[in-house]
Amino acid sequence: MGYEDVQARVTSASGLRGSPISGERYYDPAFARLEWDHMWTRVWHVAGLSSELAEPGDHIVHKVGRESVLVVRQDDGGVRAFYNVCRHRANKLVWHEFGSSDHFTCAYHGWRWGLDGSLQDLQDPEDFDQNLCRTLRLKELACEERLGFVWFNMSHDSLPLGDYLAQIEPLIAPYALDEMVRVTFHTVEVDCNWKVIRDNFNESYHLPSIHPQLATYFDEDYRNTEFHQFDHGNNLMVMKGALPSPRGPVKDRIQEPLLGLLRTWELEPDSFAGRWTETRTALQAQMRKLGPSRGRPHYAQLSDAQLTDAHHFTLFPNLNLTFHPDRFTFLRTEPHPTDPEKCIFSHWFFVRPEPGESPPAEAEHVSFRHGEQPIGPVFDQDLGVVLAQQEGVHSRGFDRFHLGGQEFRIQRFHEILDDYIAGRV
Repeated sequence: MGYEDVQARVTSASGLRGSPISGERYYDPAFARLEWDHMWTRVWHVAGLSSELAEPGDHIVHKVGRESVLVVRQDDGGVRAFYNVCRHRANKLVWHEFGSSDHFTCAYHGWRWGLDGSLQDLQDPEDFDQNLCRTLRLKELACEERLGFVWFNMSHDSLPLGDYLAQIEPLIAPYALDEMVRVTFHTVEVDCNWKVIRDNFNESYHLPSIHPQLATYFDEDYRNTEFHQFDHGNNLMVMKGALPSPRGPVKDRIQEPLLGLLRTWELEPDSFAGRWTETRTALQAQMRKLGPSRGRPHYAQLSDAQLTDAHHFTLFPNLNLTFHPDRFTFLRTEPHPTDPEKCIFSHWFFVRPEPGESPPAEAEHVSFRHGEQPIGPVFDQDLGVVLAQQEGVHSRGFDRFHLGGQEFRIQRFHEILDDYIAGRV
């Protein structure tokens, strides 16, 4: 299925109820509990990359909320996920984030569990019910691999992963994600509710004020941007690139980074004097022409828009994947285990190795609190406003959001969340 085929299936921004979005959703522990019980335990989560589970016994531990999940490559090549807790007396089973082993042994009483979750051995087995010893297993979660990621779901009765990604996967597959290398691997604790960041990534209204530097390369005017809804709360924003914004401070002069990109692809910036609006189509044609000879055969699978434009996928409830032809960004917001006024923000950045050069080194995982070190220029700008917003939702001066039409994705996100809480999903 090609890009155009899926484009024909998207729907318009319709059917919204206009339900109020009020402040307590961002700090009330009771509301956070409703989210956990009715939504977080019924949606698909990314545990990590398939490439991190290269051999049988390779495993990842991923924590979401209070739950720790152990994902393991099996001897038959498949993957399985288990709650990371010993069934004997509830001790945490695996403490390290990554590793490889042919079994898992509880450090408390030495109970040993196989890669398939079966109980293999225990101390003083004669002192326990023999049927229990034969049948007890680690509690298993739904687990699948797709798009180069390993996914798990705490519910075995939820929407199948293939259905969840059905409209998204054909649009992402041409980027050849398995050829890219993760060069940034950040986990950041941020002092705001997870939905504050989620709302930000569900609109582009903030770009002129928070990210003015983007106007030199992107036409960020919402009237020239495509917004598409998919099923199950997923959506796509396509923002035209290689085209300075008509709302930017400099409308008639090509600036970096577009200036350098044109020269990289053997286009002379001065030739666009008086016709700067043609840079996007000219760059697309040149990338199409020279791409194969420069070691980029995957360009043939991409549409013209995918060569130059930012394709920003938002997957309900908490993932963002932003694609360019030779790089992509993975963003995730997850609930803090105990405090609804904090969240866990993941920032992964991937690049395609340059043809003829050694691939860049895989990034080490770095965890820190927001403010302790930079994340990246754009994301530092995004997170620069969240503390004030988290404080503001408590104010008597704020009663509810008042959204513009271009912010419809925020409204839809909250209404789908409400549908989960009310049992309609």
